[in-house]
Amino acid sequence: MIEYEKPYWEKGLLVAGVDEAGRGPLAGPIVACAVILPPFTEPFIDKDSKGMSSKEREEAYEIIKSKALAIGTAVVDSSLIDRVGILRANQIAFKRALEDLKHNFHVVISDYLPVEGYECIALVKGDERSLSCACASVVAKVLRDKIMEHYHKIYPQYNFAKHKGYATREHLKALSVHKESPIHRKSFSPIKQMSLF
Repeated sequence: MIEYEKPYWEKGLLVAGVDEAGRGPLAGPIVACAVILPPFTEPFIDKDSKGMSSKEREEAYEIIKSKALAIGTAVVDSSLIDRVGILRANQIAFKRALEDLKHNFHVVISDYLPVEGYECIALVKGDERSLSCACASVVAKVLRDKIMEHYHKIYPQYNFAKHKGYATREHLKALSVHKESPIHRKSFSPIKQMSLF
């Protein structure tokens, strides 16, 4: 999991891994995270965040916080996603998370999307192939889940705490009864097709 980082570390360069959580849901923000690990950090994660239980993610999150040289985060809300589209919103989130690091780094390893303005290795399934990316994925997922649990308290009728805004049968049923909330992505199907706005 450090084969992409290692050549840079051997040159004395720092790597920032960047990933997001929340591209696919019908509600809530997209959350991006960037993580700089100390060179030659031994892998301590063996799967991407989506394959972990919430307890495993929380445990990994605490380890990442203790090991990382820097962690940057960014939250892009549903209104911006509706304005610019999910792809552009994802790119904006990546850039903001990298800017939030407030620490020097030399190269970016991203999950799938290249990041403009940086030397960047964009890896398909980056969160499974790069330790830096995997750590960013875990932090982004943990933070987004916490945001959606907060929204659950404001809009309990959708049960965001359970499905985190994804298009589950329960969520779609709640939408048909309650219509959309202010945090729903109005540009996304099926909300767009339902003509709820």
